[in-house]
Parts: sequence; C-alpha cells; structure tokens
Amino acid sequence: MPHHRSMVGGRHELGQNFLTDRTVIASIEALVAATSGPIVEIGPGDGALTVPLSLTGRPLTAVEIDPRRAQRLQRRLPPGAHVVNTDILRYRFPREPHVIVGNLPFHLTTTILRRILAADRWESAVLLVQWEVARRRAGVGGASMLTAASWPWYDFTLHSRVPARAFRPAPSVDGGLLTMTRRPVPLVHGDRRAYQAFVQQVFTGPGRGLGEVLARTGRFGRAALRDWLRAEGVPPYALPKDLTAEQWASLWGLMR
Repeated sequence: MPHHRSMVGGRHELGQNFLTDRTVIASIEALVAATSGPIVEIGPGDGALTVPLSLTGRPLTAVEIDPRRAQRLQRRLPPGAHVVNTDILRYRFPREPHVIVGNLPFHLTTTILRRILAADRWESAVLLVQWEVARRRAGVGGASMLTAASWPWYDFTLHSRVPARAFRPAPSVDGGLLTMTRRPVPLVHGDRRAYQAFVQQVFTGPGRGLGEVLARTGRFGRAALRDWLRAEGVPPYALPKDLTAEQWASLWGLMR
C-alpha cells in the first residue's frame, strides 16, 4: 500500500484508505451487532463506520490520530460517542470488556494487530485488514506464527474479501474482513509466554518438515512424537503453518 507522506502539521491521511462501499459498511455493522458492550473504533477517519455505529446507542470511543479529523468527527456524533485524538499504539484500551472495530491502515496492520492481541479486556474485534494478512491470521492456506501464538486464546475467522475499489483512495491490494473472538475457555492452560516461546521455537527451528523440527527441539521423545504425528494425521514433512489451533494445543500438552 502506498505510504503517503504527511503534510506539514500532520494534516494528512496517514496511510489510511477510507472505506466508501455501503455493502462493506453494512457487513461490518452486522458483525458488530452480533456483539455487545462498549465499542472502541480504531482510525475512524471521516466517520464512515463511526456514524452508523454511534446510532446503536452503545458507548463508542473512536481513536483518531489526525487532530483536525478528530475535531470534525466529534461535532457530527451524538452524546455517548467520543473521539480521542491519539495514536492507537499509545492508546490505553478500557479495563472493562469491550469490542474493537477498525479499518486498519494497511502499512500498520501487523503492528496494530500485535498491540490488540497484547491488550486483554476486549471480547471481539471486527477488523478490515490487508487480504493476505486476513488470510494468514485466519489460518487459510497456512497460519502465521502470530496466529499460532494467539490461537489458544482467540479464534480468528475470515468473512469476505473486500475489493480495493471499496476504498478511497484505492490501495494497491484488496482488503479482508476478519473477526477475532476471545475463547470462553482457552485451549491451553498455564504460562502464555512459555507457550508462545515454544511456538516461536518450532516456527524458526531447523529441519525439513515438522517431524525433524520437533525432534530437534529436544522437548519430545521420538516414539511419543511419531505416535502423535500418526494419531493427528500430520505427515512428517508438513510445516508448522499447517497445524490447526487444536493440534498446537495437543502438541503443547504432549510436551508438558
């Protein structure tokens, strides 16, 4: 996606591509309607999502980095909807349960996703991100390391592809509508950091295929590992990206 340079005084799009397609906006509204509680919107821009969401009567906080846009948007919103003029990477998410919504700037997608996944009080997130990122996060065609590291606590679902023409200015790639939902019961228990370090070790470990990579971690007995691969129907030459959320949890249990 083109990264627009800010004008003097930061009066500019900041890499944001504004959503203009009514059908996509309606899809996001429907996904948000299936959730409950206060809403935090990331990067509202000119309010294409903010205005319809503000009419739901739910408390709404829109986090906008551009001071002029923040001011202009606040004037259009009803009481109960507030615009906070700050960078989402510095924003402190609420301590009570809430829902996150956003059309994320494509060049900051992964950075913002990491920030969201590190916050711990939100229940659901409805996000418009780069198509390729949406696919990898949802584990379509292979999961990313970030997804595998978060899967025991969050479920990721890819809803639809959003064509570049749905935005102004049009980005160079399509978008994807992704939801992330906190699991009521995590798939693994215990130390999250230890689990995430394990995922990283497997994703970055040497070896041709999972059988070899897992054996080289030194964390598994060879016979137990062979039995696990067979029971799960995982070929030894599969890759870490090929495992499902449940298989990662099962592998962690085997290692413990």
